[in-house]
Amino acid sequence: MRRRRREAIPVSAATTRSRTPDRLCAEAVDLARAAAEEAAAPGVVGEHTGLVSEGDRVVTHFFECKEMGYRGWRWAVTVARASRAKIVTLDEVVLLPGPDALLAPEWVPWSERLRPGDMGPGDLLPTDADDLRLEPGFSGEDEPPPNSPVSDDMAELVEAEDAEVAGGAPAKLPIAPRRGSIAAVAEELGLRRARVLSRYGLHTAADRWEEGFGAKTAMAQAAPASCVSCGFLVPIGGSLGQAFGVCANEFAPADGRVVSLTYGCGGHSEAAVMPKPPQPAPPRLDETRVDPFPLRPSPDSGSVPVDADAEAEADLGHS
Repeated sequence: MRRRRREAIPVSAATTRSRTPDRLCAEAVDLARAAAEEAAAPGVVGEHTGLVSEGDRVVTHFFECKEMGYRGWRWAVTVARASRAKIVTLDEVVLLPGPDALLAPEWVPWSERLRPGDMGPGDLLPTDADDLRLEPGFSGEDEPPPNSPVSDDMAELVEAEDAEVAGGAPAKLPIAPRRGSIAAVAEELGLRRARVLSRYGLHTAADRWEEGFGAKTAMAQAAPASCVSCGFLVPIGGSLGQAFGVCANEFAPADGRVVSLTYGCGGHSEAAVMPKPPQPAPPRLDETRVDPFPLRPSPDSGSVPVDADAEAEADLGHS
């Protein structure tokens, strides 16, 4: 079967959208106003502010909105007319913002609006699956095979054999211990969690704690010593324990908070017994006192006094 070849049909000017408003639709101001007043509250539809052509025989009329809180908004009423018809019909009525309308600020997701301290009792803060602060931990999915020396079955067998050798203990324990399994080692190390802190999460936490209770704060600059030598510092484990600890001084401004080892305050445990800083030695050259320097020596010095007026006259005579 032979197919016919379709030829491209040129689009005429009549099929394109016309930007010239249709006369009958443009004259339907009363119809548009009645539709706007029906959709809005009484007395909030203002003057007719203009119209725009939406296409062939489709026109949108704009009316001023007088409702409080909607400054610059306007009622948009779209009317249309069928081809070769003289009756204009209503299309839609909406409230739209104008060029100078008062608009609400751009919506920001809650994850970007949340700030430290915003959570209250009963609030839940879900974390994304691809949160950069977390990385996969040990969830139990990587359990060893049953014939592995560190599997649960082998651990139960070892416990049963140990009980038989010791004597008096039942061969089958009610709860088989998981000694030697990966899960037991993970629990002992505190790593049996679905996700743990990533390196990025550790760095961000360290930067946040350093900014709040670090060496650059005003309190630390005026402290007699740093927290590394304070008896109220409670050490923490992990890699963060090399730079941070927990303050346990109830009178300190950082009580119960994670502080940097370089942080300090006036509540240092050894602040009362610390030696006072040495006083600087007095300056050898005192620039704050004026030393008298007479122009004429005293008579008892043995030198001949000099007459300044006579010397001045002699100098003028020679000149």
